[in-house]
Amino acid sequence: MSRGAWHCRVAAGLLVGGVLGGCVIGEDYTRPALDLPEKFRFEDPEARDVANTKWWEQFEDPVLDQLIVSALDNNLDVRIAAARVEEFYGALGVTRSGLFPQVGADFVAGQDHIPPATSASDRFQADVFAAWELDVFGRLRRLTEASRADLLASEEGRRFAVLSLISAVASGYIALRTIDSQVDIARRTVKSRQDALTIFEARHRRGGISELELSQQRSEYASALATVPRLEAQQAQTENALAVLLGRNPGPVARAKTIEELALPTVPAGLPSEILERRPDVRQAELNLVAANARIGAAKALYFPDISLTGLFGSASNAIDSLFTGPAELWSYAGSVTAPIFTGGGIKGQVSIAEARQQQLLFAYRKAILSAFQEVDDALIAGHKSREELAAQTQGLEALRTYARLARLRYDNGYSGYLEVLDAERALFNAELDYARVKSDTYFALIDLYKAMGGGWVIEASAAAPQPRVSLTSNPPVFP
Repeated sequence: MSRGAWHCRVAAGLLVGGVLGGCVIGEDYTRPALDLPEKFRFEDPEARDVANTKWWEQFEDPVLDQLIVSALDNNLDVRIAAARVEEFYGALGVTRSGLFPQVGADFVAGQDHIPPATSASDRFQADVFAAWELDVFGRLRRLTEASRADLLASEEGRRFAVLSLISAVASGYIALRTIDSQVDIARRTVKSRQDALTIFEARHRRGGISELELSQQRSEYASALATVPRLEAQQAQTENALAVLLGRNPGPVARAKTIEELALPTVPAGLPSEILERRPDVRQAELNLVAANARIGAAKALYFPDISLTGLFGSASNAIDSLFTGPAELWSYAGSVTAPIFTGGGIKGQVSIAEARQQQLLFAYRKAILSAFQEVDDALIAGHKSREELAAQTQGLEALRTYARLARLRYDNGYSGYLEVLDAERALFNAELDYARVKSDTYFALIDLYKAMGGGWVIEASAAAPQPRVSLTSNPPVFP
């Protein structure tokens, strides 16, 4: 056996032995014990599990559907989230590269002058070199596991951005149509009171009514008139906010159906345990915990030796034409073991940092779950109570319309003073504005519920949003 072949066999044996004999320091991740409620506090007996559908299409408003499509295409927060996924994909590549030999090459050409020689000599050298850290104790594997979890967490963050975006666009559209309705009510009231004021001014000139009654009517007209610019300001501001969500400059936003014409989506159903799988933010919190758990193992591995192999093969010559011929060949290989003896508590500090961060993220994960359950229950409660309030508001509104009609009739026939008419019309105006608000609350509660429940619709919608320019399926990590 030649000496070179013997060297190669020794090197190969060291490599294989290092890889096969390696272990992984630290505990593998297991999902922590969770105290999950058996059911939600408020449940709708008519609820249907439609969490995997595009729930916004149940509003039956094609303009809203198109606005959401536009938002998914152009929203800047979603694009930022997609770019963040690419960043973590690159970070995974950097971390994972440490598991493989690092190979490079160089070429040197120059002249040397070493006394007592009187002239300089040419020097040419070409080398291929390699270095490999044997991950015997699993430090690099733990860091790679952490980076993979970071990558998947960033993807869940992108999906949560999509979930939040769709909910915000739907809520913004409902808010805009509510304000549109209130603006129409205010303008109709202003027109009605302006017509009444014109009649009262004519009657006052003929001595038919007192200055007191005319002043009362002027006051009511001015009060309604002052409501219009306030609502119009809210209308324009809501349009601007919605336009920014769509990735546009602030400006008008198209709409189709009125708040009265919009269909009411069905109430989604589900089990509390499904929140852990449905909500991207909860999954992101758990993946952050996975990464932190892996980094504890990586920190503990610093207590153990760092084993590395290096090698070089090349050629050197005083003439370029004989660089790769003759006795120009040179080679070397070596193995090194670096072990910590005294670090002044440095490694212990790194382990403590990793463990403390893992505890923070464990509590953050549990908090995310509690917040998710709270948001679902809050939305269910809001949905129940807003529908009850809307039913009562409808009855009250009809009663006030009758009251205003009868009060006007009694005044016209001389059976009561004008204060009764003013009181009835003032109450009716406020009730009409409140009815539009309560009507929108029923939609907001359902939007919040779909957002809180999560579901397959998030994955479908995120597929329609800008995608990272990388594939997450090439080497997907698997966690318990």
